[in-house]
Amino acid sequence: MTAPHLVSCTFERHADAILEIFNEAIVNSTALYDYRPRPRENMVAWFETKRQGGFPVLGLEDDAGRLLAFASWGTFRAWPAYKYSVEHSVYVHAEHRGRGLGALALRALIDEARRREVHALVGGIDATNAGSIALHERLGFRHAGTLPQVGFKFGRWLDLAFYVLLLETPAAPVDG
Repeated sequence: MTAPHLVSCTFERHADAILEIFNEAIVNSTALYDYRPRPRENMVAWFETKRQGGFPVLGLEDDAGRLLAFASWGTFRAWPAYKYSVEHSVYVHAEHRGRGLGALALRALIDEARRREVHALVGGIDATNAGSIALHERLGFRHAGTLPQVGFKFGRWLDLAFYVLLLETPAAPVDG
């Protein structure tokens, strides 16, 4: 296979593929703290939130146009002083894990964050998700704390670990 292509995801082209990736993660992992697969209607609101917030949704496609992985961010916290911080996520299709696609998608998101003058990328990762933690650490994220037993799924308590990457941007941050 040739190198995947970086694309900006759209509802029309990618909603079903993103939903498939989300739902596989919901059913089979603690990557998402949801209990039930999401309905397709959920993607309308998800993409609208991304559009309204000006949040990127970057995808990696193969030569046939299949979505292999994607990364995005959203609001970290809703108060104005957090305007230079975002909470990101990265997901890889189950059939394509272990090939470095998560790193490619996350690197692209970090590059986009620099272009948009984001200062802090924050990732909330289930503390048992060794693969995601290793990926984040390889790309320079640092463990910033763990909230114990804040989730409950698959009959057990889940700890949520936060990983943060601080960027050199913006060059001239301002209040207000």
